Amino acid sequence: MANQEHGDWLIQLEQQSRRKQEAFMNGIAAKLGRERVREAPAHPFRGAPDFWQSFEWSAEEKVVQFTANFEAAGGHVVRVSDLEAASAFIHSKALEMSAATILRQQEEALDELRLEERLPDALVLTWNDNPVTDWRAVAAKADFGVVMADHAAAYTGSMTVKSASGKGRSVSLLPTVLMAIIPLDRMVTRLGEILVQLDEAGREQLPAGIHFISGPSRSADIENDLTIGVHGPGIVYAILVDTVSS
Repeated sequence: MANQEHGDWLIQLEQQSRRKQEAFMNGIAAKLGRERVREAPAHPFRGAPDFWQSFEWSAEEKVVQFTANFEAAGGHVVRVSDLEAASAFIHSKALEMSAATILRQQEEALDELRLEERLPDALVLTWNDNPVTDWRAVAAKADFGVVMADHAAAYTGSMTVKSASGKGRSVSLLPTVLMAIIPLDRMVTRLGEILVQLDEAGREQLPAGIHFISGPSRSADIENDLTIGVHGPGIVYAILVDTVSS
């Protein structure tokens, strides 16, 4: 008997709630001076419009727009000719900031930076080259994280970094400073161009982590007090490279 009374009470509550909902929606329709819409409207268009799908900047326009958008979010952008020049830039910043520990992705193109040779006084480590090491702890203590971006979108000033066994997510998320190398042939105009590639790859081919980075970590509390670097690197450099051989 008690269960039946409880069930009746729940039905009454639902009916009462629906009456209130109906009155609320009728009130809105009356204020707008039109009849209630009781069927879902048709959606004849899906996705981005045709003009946006065909919108594309030239190579130099992409660089200009990416730089403006990335710097507006608090990041830094430098453009160099090749990986040798990129290595020289990282070397100069490591000396300037007294970087003692540098962690980089395990990627062939990053071997060309020769950071171990350029920075003999620093501890230069390659992600996951030793299965015994607690690499997340290493990343958390690293001064620099060095990654190779997989994609970049000029319109949003964003770079994409995908994870893999030799490309741990922590390399771009935990060090104090992030150095992200972006080959210019990986830069597109619109973010949608990157998302389409990820979609076409299929679910089985997606990595465990896909990170879109648009500058340093930024956090704000309920009073909008902005803090930089709480949930990630507080300093981010996007190093645009004209030519990458590997």
